[in-house]
Amino acid sequence: MIAVAEDYFETVEHLADKGTLVFHDVAWDDYEDLLVKMESKPGHRVYYNDGVLKIMSPRYDHEKVKDLVFSIVRVYADELDLFVESAGSTTYRRRKKTKGAEPDTSFYLGDKARKILGKATLDLEIDPPPDVVVEIDSTNESWDKFEIYAVFNVPEIWRFDGRRFAFYELVQKRYEERQTSFGFPLLTPQLLTDVLEQSQTNGQTAALKTFRRQIAKL
Repeated sequence: MIAVAEDYFETVEHLADKGTLVFHDVAWDDYEDLLVKMESKPGHRVYYNDGVLKIMSPRYDHEKVKDLVFSIVRVYADELDLFVESAGSTTYRRRKKTKGAEPDTSFYLGDKARKILGKATLDLEIDPPPDVVVEIDSTNESWDKFEIYAVFNVPEIWRFDGRRFAFYELVQKRYEERQTSFGFPLLTPQLLTDVLEQSQTNGQTAALKTFRRQIAKL
């Protein structure tokens, strides 16, 4: 019997912590139906690429890093008076490309940020992609998403591998590692890594205060 969206959703109930489910030959409509059902499972990540469906369970350490990145971006935007809108783990998808993905968090900058103000939903068939997506990844799952983000023309990816951050910029439909952020020029992978390490020792509040002082001096 062919699985349907309800079957996929039922398997999530048995998904272990840090676990991943993989399904093949999944119809686009079943993927979209599953997304509606998954609204009751916040924290899980779902992505779809040409019929391959993956579902990943949330992790505590994963969520802490995501929230810290959000706070770093807010401090940076505040200090440099930048117009930044967070789109969180919005599901970005394009039916025509048969691809969809949910980053751990994402950001729009400047004119793009103004274009999405007040929108309840985002549709990449008519709306611009985010300027930066962030993947908190200790199991290498996010590498599969790079192809999806490239098709969506997402300019920049920040990836955390469980130890350090790395930045990737879209160049001719492929991502190349960079030592600075195109969207946030004063940020480097090492600076984000340093703030994270300080937060693990001194707490997030102290680490962000130190980061604010550093940015103000640059």
